Amino acid sequence: MKKWQRDYGLATRMFLTMFMLFVVYIAFIAALSYAGFGVVPIMLFAGIMLFAQYYYSDKMVLMSTGARVVSESEEPELHGIISRLCIEANLPKPRVAIVESSIPNAFATGRSPNKAVVAVTTSLMRKLNSNELTAVLAHELTHVKNRDVMVLTIASFFSTIAFFLVRYLLLFGGGSRREGGAQIMLAWVASLLVWIISYLLIRALSRYREFAADRGAAVITGHPSHLVSALMKISGAMDRVPTEDIRKAEGMNAFYIIPAISGKSIMALFSTHPSLEKRITALEKISRDMEMR
Repeated sequence: MKKWQRDYGLATRMFLTMFMLFVVYIAFIAALSYAGFGVVPIMLFAGIMLFAQYYYSDKMVLMSTGARVVSESEEPELHGIISRLCIEANLPKPRVAIVESSIPNAFATGRSPNKAVVAVTTSLMRKLNSNELTAVLAHELTHVKNRDVMVLTIASFFSTIAFFLVRYLLLFGGGSRREGGAQIMLAWVASLLVWIISYLLIRALSRYREFAADRGAAVITGHPSHLVSALMKISGAMDRVPTEDIRKAEGMNAFYIIPAISGKSIMALFSTHPSLEKRITALEKISRDMEMR
């Protein structure tokens, strides 16, 4: 089992992002309380929605991607790589799935290490060599080890409430505005601001967790350069994927190792992933640190 290295700079940035989310959410509750707005029903509704998303995340993601769980007899090489990595990472072996897709990518999902699924696309398996595929799978297993599905679900709770409140007040708050005046407007503005700010903070948290997963892959495999090579191959192949296939996959970008993006539709501030350049720079630094030990 490889020694798990902690990146204190990255851990600090994730902590500060979570702390800022906490401050925003406290201010949100205070504003709604001041406005005299009852949010218990919406909190319960959002809680049920997020719990269902969290509890059934593996089934929902497999269904939406068309992933098929495969046995060891069907994919012995893939199972073998994951089994070895799980020993190194001290993880229970997850279920293994294949997605028939022209997009070279991989993802992990599941509410806990015991309920995890790691999936790869057929295109990824064709394009990467064994070392590169191992590095990608180590990245996905790090997401499992770090319980990223749980972290991002919890972080999204009040953001989801704010989103529902914005829509609710737009659709049903007309009459209430005439009667409640400033209080309803305060609740709407507070909900909108919380939704926007938390959206950006959660995106930042997601990017930090991608850096953490890259670091985990480097530690587990001992070869950061293998992940660099894999990321460059995956990114380069995206330009040759049919636009229609990219658009169909965009809804799953938060799960993929590299997001599927059509055109120039996304800015770094709104991305769930760091740029390829920043990820490679970070991995090269990890490689230099390993050589100095």
